[in-house]
Amino acid sequence: MDVVSIPPPLHSGPGFSIFRARFMLKTNEIFSRLPDPVADQLFNYLQKEQPNLVSIVVDTLAREQKLRPVFVQRKSDADRRAWLKKGLGQNRHAGDAAHLLQIWLVGAQAKLLCDFLDGLGIAHDENGTIEDLPAAPEKAKLAEVVEQLLTKHDPATIAVYLHAFQATDEKGWDSLEQLLKEDARLKL
Repeated sequence: MDVVSIPPPLHSGPGFSIFRARFMLKTNEIFSRLPDPVADQLFNYLQKEQPNLVSIVVDTLAREQKLRPVFVQRKSDADRRAWLKKGLGQNRHAGDAAHLLQIWLVGAQAKLLCDFLDGLGIAHDENGTIEDLPAAPEKAKLAEVVEQLLTKHDPATIAVYLHAFQATDEKGWDSLEQLLKEDARLKL
């Protein structure tokens, strides 16, 4: 079996967690609410860049449902993606959902991540990952950066990223939590 390359988390260090901040979506809930075009982008990217990982996920979910993996692999792309999205949307797969979201965001959406962090003046690597989550920015500054992102990137992808960003730290940012609750363009 080939070794699967795993990118670093969006942010790590003390306090890193795949679990949600107070009232925010868990990563599996984000996955279950992915808009279809975003889910298609995500699965296309993963199938191209991490086919072994996709096979492992299919095998795991199929065995849980007492299905042979070949049954799932023979489904049409659309049916297989819907099946994967549903399976990864289950609470017990929050870690798997977080992992797949991170691989896609860091690999396919690095420009979005960098634009967001640059707008906030947060140092990051070339992929848009950070070591430690800094203090929350002011809500007005965060809203300004999101407005700029919306002129350059797909709104649905921005929403997924911001929810994932918030969900991957147990503390999260109160200002981001408020913005995600209030701005209809950022709802999933």
